[in-house]
Amino acid sequence: MALLTRDAILAAEDLPREKVEVPEWGGEVWVRAMTAAERDRLEEAVLDGKTASVRALVAAMCMVDERGERLFGDQDVEALARKNAQALDRVFQVARRLSRMREADVEDAEKN
Repeated sequence: MALLTRDAILAAEDLPREKVEVPEWGGEVWVRAMTAAERDRLEEAVLDGKTASVRALVAAMCMVDERGERLFGDQDVEALARKNAQALDRVFQVARRLSRMREADVEDAEKN
């Protein structure tokens, strides 16, 4: 395996994403894995009790356009929280899987 340089690490496309069909909204959205900063922010918000809208926060962080840029800002979280729960959960579950935040992912990480 090659020894990575700073530039190689920063240039790596390491945020997997996939299209998710959301029939409640009449189409598809791109959902990508969280960045490290987003994951830290989510954990801080949950631990500090700063958000009751975890699914909406994760969806806002992880729904992106074709270039990988977020569709929603932090100011949109409460508006997203008022959307269809099933649609939001579908996005949340994919973001959770891509970000390796499921219980099985945590258990695997602890084993390693």
